[in-house]
Amino acid sequence: MALPVIVDDTHRQHDPPFELHAGQRVAPVPERPARIDAIRDALTAASFATHPTTPHDDSVLDGVHDPELVTFLAGAYAAWRRAGGPEVMLPDTFRSPAWAGGGRRPRSPLGALGWYCTDTATPLTAGSFAAARAAVDMACTAVQHVLDGAPAAYALTRPPGHHAGPGYFGGFCLLNHAAAAAQRLRSAGPVAIVDIDVHHGNGTQDIFYRAGDVLYTSVHTDPDHQYPFFSGATEELGEGAGHGTTRNLPLPPGTDDAGFLHAVEIACEMTEAFDPAAVVVSLGFDAAAADPLGQLAVSAEGFVRAGALLGALRRPTVLVQEGGYALEELGGLAVATLTAFDAAHA
Repeated sequence: MALPVIVDDTHRQHDPPFELHAGQRVAPVPERPARIDAIRDALTAASFATHPTTPHDDSVLDGVHDPELVTFLAGAYAAWRRAGGPEVMLPDTFRSPAWAGGGRRPRSPLGALGWYCTDTATPLTAGSFAAARAAVDMACTAVQHVLDGAPAAYALTRPPGHHAGPGYFGGFCLLNHAAAAAQRLRSAGPVAIVDIDVHHGNGTQDIFYRAGDVLYTSVHTDPDHQYPFFSGATEELGEGAGHGTTRNLPLPPGTDDAGFLHAVEIACEMTEAFDPAAVVVSLGFDAAAADPLGQLAVSAEGFVRAGALLGALRRPTVLVQEGGYALEELGGLAVATLTAFDAAHA
């Protein structure tokens, strides 16, 4: 296959033994190394060519994350353990905007976690930051393939990234690799991000909410019913120079291929009208009917048609992996979607 696939085994260093979801201990966690194994094995069997990741310095995070967040994540686990924290790093207290002045960051490493983390479903272990940082390098390597002339490239990234915002992380996401890819592509002109993960990419939206040269469109379950709950409504349109460059297309739970593909078509029409120099696709497979965390009912054929719609944009494109948790289906969905994308993009 012509589409280069960027891989890196550093993701294995992020392997939390449990998380807390709706107050319940969940083990094994849904976002685990087996996800990437399933996709990579299927792509290899289908003759997709894999390429190694090129390391990048931290300048690839400029304009994406506050330096404070990156510094915190890089040293958080070691500081947590020195302060007496247990092996799995999870917050139990979170800051609230209702506090006077928005609250004050505590000095304690045990309390600082709740300043940056948004939920209890994003545990950290000793290798979590290395895995997230490698995912950013993977996305930027895919960008380099495209800047060097490849029509498109796919970064098989893990952990996912689109819930990580300028100064916060959560929703399984530590660093936002789709945003890092878009930021690097901005040097060539306007960029459009199309997010088809079943969850709204609140972090990506927040990073570019005031950017007039980055269009963010997202097809996701209505946040009245699905994480992240507080972000992803149609009235969120961007601010300042970015007013109109955020477009959310929330869907009711149970939406099948017809409704999903209609929304993807609209996102592609908006992208065409924006006329970007390049496109970034946040590619989640958790809208699949069998996904344990999603609330939509998209079939394998629905993903094939979505891949064809995205490929038909025929723009230089970087695809990055986001969610998708039905392990037995992930490999087949990835092969079918990327094959359809590649054929339409040619």
